[in-house]
Amino acid sequence: MAKQTLFLSLPININNLNNEDQIKSISSRLDLFTHKQYHIHRHVFTWVLYLFIFILSYQNPDSIEPYATYFKIGISLSLFLQAYLNMYWLVPTYLFRNHFLKYLIGLVSILLFFSLLTGLVSYMMRDLEAIYAPKRLFNPMPAMYFAFALVFVTASTGIKLFQRWIEDTRQIGVLTQTSIKAELEQLKNQINPHFLFNMLNNANVLIQKDPQKASQVLMSLSDLLRYQLYDSARQQVLLTADIHFLNDCLALEKIRRDHFEFIISKEGSISGIQIPPFLFITFVENAIKHSQDADQPSFVEVDFKLINNRLYFVCRNSKPKKIRSEKSGGLGLVNVKRRLSLIYDNQYQLNIIETNDLYTVNLVINL
Repeated sequence: MAKQTLFLSLPININNLNNEDQIKSISSRLDLFTHKQYHIHRHVFTWVLYLFIFILSYQNPDSIEPYATYFKIGISLSLFLQAYLNMYWLVPTYLFRNHFLKYLIGLVSILLFFSLLTGLVSYMMRDLEAIYAPKRLFNPMPAMYFAFALVFVTASTGIKLFQRWIEDTRQIGVLTQTSIKAELEQLKNQINPHFLFNMLNNANVLIQKDPQKASQVLMSLSDLLRYQLYDSARQQVLLTADIHFLNDCLALEKIRRDHFEFIISKEGSISGIQIPPFLFITFVENAIKHSQDADQPSFVEVDFKLINNRLYFVCRNSKPKKIRSEKSGGLGLVNVKRRLSLIYDNQYQLNIIETNDLYTVNLVINL
């Protein structure tokens, strides 16, 4: 007996939907660096830290006071003015728009202007050192001031780039989550109408052959539609509800077909377990479709087992001789594989085994 085994495990580097709370928590902590609500707090903290390091830490008893303090305050104001010009004009206008040459020209021009201005003020105050000799005035050279200002302003550029990186990362995360949700909804909606179309087509066929069975099918479809339109609209549904849905689908197929049997078995404490809706219907649909045999008995067996927080799903169906050479699956199977990869990432294993007489789907999900 020929035997073909296909093993599929589809890890995809996409953020898991179950990490939304963790992403929101990290985002709220990063708001301290980016959100406008903390704008004043960030500036006050920077000013206080700077005043403590630059002014209070450089007290010298030989300084000419109060002129040395005035000069330090003037230098501090000029440094912050350069930093603010860089952060709120040069960086947004040129650096973020990839005009690197213009940004460098603007940055060097600002640094040179304030360095020369500091040198001019120092030159104008040179007579104080002669008057208060041997005391000295805090009087940095223009070159030293330029170097210190360059480090200070470059640090402000780093702050803006860090804020931009946080914002971009946050937006990428939000867009990724939104894109995944939209894709999951699209995939789910592609599965649902496909199943509904099949059931309506079955009812249409039975109206002519057996009106009583057709009536039973249409009544059962009301329950299925209720599940599809209301219960399955949620992101998660109870596994027991999804199993009940599968049971109704197979029961409808049994009404339509002769010599068809199905079994759904459950093992373990599955009550309260939640899963994405319509996760297993595609496998069952394929089993129903490819088990059809007008001459011989056919069957579909579905098993659910919960062991150590792992859900084992098995779906088996008989294969009629006349379609043994055909390939099972289609768009629905591709969609459900995509949904599994998006929702569970690498926390699942899908094993499909096909022989001449039997088609088996083994799915294991780490809940």
